Amino acid sequence: MSIKVNENYKNLAQNYLFKTIAEKVSAYTQANPDKKIIRLGIGDVTLPLTPSVIEAMHKAVDEMGHQETFKGYGSEAGYDFAIDAVRNHYEKSGVILKKNEVFISDGAKSDCGNITDIFGDNEILIPDPVYPVYLDSNVMCGRKVQFIAANQENGFLPLPDAIEKKSYIIYICSPNNPTGAVYNKEQLKQWVDFANESESVIIFDSAYEAFIHGDYPHSIFEIEGSRTCAIEICSLSKTAGFTGTRMGWTIVPEELVCSGTALNPMWNRRQSTKFNGTAYIIQRGGQAALSEEGFKECQENIAYYMENAKLIASALDEKGIWYTGGISSPYIWLKCPNNMSSWEFFDYLLNELQIVGTPGCGFGPQGEGYFRLTSFGSREATLEAIERMKKGL
Repeated sequence: MSIKVNENYKNLAQNYLFKTIAEKVSAYTQANPDKKIIRLGIGDVTLPLTPSVIEAMHKAVDEMGHQETFKGYGSEAGYDFAIDAVRNHYEKSGVILKKNEVFISDGAKSDCGNITDIFGDNEILIPDPVYPVYLDSNVMCGRKVQFIAANQENGFLPLPDAIEKKSYIIYICSPNNPTGAVYNKEQLKQWVDFANESESVIIFDSAYEAFIHGDYPHSIFEIEGSRTCAIEICSLSKTAGFTGTRMGWTIVPEELVCSGTALNPMWNRRQSTKFNGTAYIIQRGGQAALSEEGFKECQENIAYYMENAKLIASALDEKGIWYTGGISSPYIWLKCPNNMSSWEFFDYLLNELQIVGTPGCGFGPQGEGYFRLTSFGSREATLEAIERMKKGL
């Protein structure tokens, strides 16, 4: 008898969105080796790690070279110094966390996919469009997924008004990837109240909280009642340029109970079994990034990226192309010109202007006809891309 495989994988799209983009770009580059490609697609940073982070990591490397300061296995949940750095970061927003509620990880993507391990066969509620990992990780588990439309009519911020009041696992991303939309406190309170009343759990992805401009909540735990219905996942990938360095965290409050079972010890058990913890050197870098001086350096890098976003937005204004985002997120979400589909516009930008972006349909059906550009390129590359768009759009 043959070994059985997880048949749910057959229900996934053939390729992960960004793998498909990479293959298309690779094919074009091979056919046109003389063309200079400008990449404004995948949300990868281009500025180097900040001085505080580098100094801390160098020191940690030196420690690993001496018997008396060498570190082997650490706690799967993270070293106390890293956990305290996260707690101090949240305290600035008025959020008080206990040590055992913070779990250091290797990034938000991992935790967004792994958090499903502690849940049974629940119905999933996912905004459309949104980060593909939410959908794919639940399809892999064979769960039923319901989409809630995020569109121009609701400002890409759907609310629970018309949703049947029953238990769901609800994914919320604010600031949203890909649209850049941000929930205010009143809107998040509606979701928290709905979750508590329906005995649902919110998975709140705050990976872009450091980009928020204005009076918006940086954490779901700023909202009254959230500790009994929410898990928060965050990351230093974009905040501190850790896309290749890898550190994030998940917060599971002690009060969060489902079917009589507390989720905090369940997540602790899952991590203890399947994860050996984030490297000591990386956690020292993360601690430095969240320090007063380190976070100031991070904000300087964020300001650089947001100036890129402002420049892209200005070019789109000049061309009369509708867009949103770019104020509290590093993404510009635009409507494809001339009624082009998302992939048609992708092909046009690649073949005619040698610019790479991300088709909106890759984030969900509601994303069809839209397109995402990122502000993570260098200033020089961004300005060159803008000049190409001004001439070619």
